[in-house]
Amino acid sequence: MDSQLMPIVTPESPQAPARTRHFAKVCEILERHGGNPARLIPILQEVQEEYRYLPEDVLTFLATSLGLPPARIYGVATFYSHFTLKPRGKYTIRLCDGTACHVRNSIAILEALYQKLNLSAANNTTPDMLFTVETVSCLGACGLAPVVVINDEVHGLMNPEKALQLLEAIGAKEGVR
Repeated sequence: MDSQLMPIVTPESPQAPARTRHFAKVCEILERHGGNPARLIPILQEVQEEYRYLPEDVLTFLATSLGLPPARIYGVATFYSHFTLKPRGKYTIRLCDGTACHVRNSIAILEALYQKLNLSAANNTTPDMLFTVETVSCLGACGLAPVVVINDEVHGLMNPEKALQLLEAIGAKEGVR
């Protein structure tokens, strides 16, 4: 037996495999929630905030760590529309298409965003991972219709021109477009 001691490898260690470092943030999140399976939804929310989506390998890791069947984790992740299994851009643009917004021409805003970003309903994230455009059934701000929410910032009384100005402002801030 070799008398040399093996160094302790933590997720932050340079010797740690990339996969271990990949799960370091997930481990921190689990620790904050005491590894409690009853805290699954807040755990998923924090994981999604970290990665901007719920990667499949992370869901599997969570299932193992929480002692839950993978189908249960996947079921929760796909039931709530807030969660996504597809990568999202740094800026998620949610356009309301509820009744009040729809009758106030929200579709014209959507079309302008899609055209400017070269996106579609099937391909809603830019290749540079800067923007994701989504429609939602209701944002609960009918008095401000039509409404666009960029990340957590609400923009009411929108029209295509104002929406494109918002994109330009973000592009200038990010040094692109």
